Amino acid sequence: MTPSSTPSSTPSINQSRTDRGRWKLLLVLLVCASPLIASYFTYYVIKPQTRTNYGFLIDPAAHPIPPLSTTTLDGRPVALADFKGKWLMVKVGGSACDAACHDQMYAIRQLRSMQGKGMERIERVWLITDREPLETVLIRELDGMQMLRADPAAVTAWLPVAPDAPLEGAIFLVDPLGHLMMRFPAVRADAPEAQKLAHYANVKKDIARLLKASAIG
Repeated sequence: MTPSSTPSSTPSINQSRTDRGRWKLLLVLLVCASPLIASYFTYYVIKPQTRTNYGFLIDPAAHPIPPLSTTTLDGRPVALADFKGKWLMVKVGGSACDAACHDQMYAIRQLRSMQGKGMERIERVWLITDREPLETVLIRELDGMQMLRADPAAVTAWLPVAPDAPLEGAIFLVDPLGHLMMRFPAVRADAPEAQKLAHYANVKKDIARLLKASAIG
């Protein structure tokens, strides 16, 4: 008669399967948490004592995306949280877009395009703080930008600005987890062209550094 397996072998096999299952679960959790790890690595490690960043770093844990009740131009509810997984370049302002606003919109589009392959990880967002209609020509010019109407009080409460600095002039950056991370200062509309170019070159470098630090795989 062939001897059967010893009673102790079955618990060992079961324990081995349990251990493998736990390791697989741990790996899955690590993969899912990697964007969070990358985001906080970006904030705490890239932020050196000598400050090489151009934009103003914001504590991401203190400024998650709030429920802004944003809607598209045709009134369809779309939340900023729906864009989680991408970096958001956020501009705020009323529907009357003057020359300075046009320049900023163009710069935002170019800043995204200049990130090369990384541009697909960035979404452009305009939070419109009134209910006035937008010019058809402007809508066409801003093709690809998420234009969302939002309550101005809620937006102001969420986005921190520098003292005496207009909210409309800044560009804000939200990380893929939905936390506000950086604010870029406004550049004067009457500033020399060389100063404007230098300003946006510095913004581009900051964004490229953040994309590189938060890259996965």
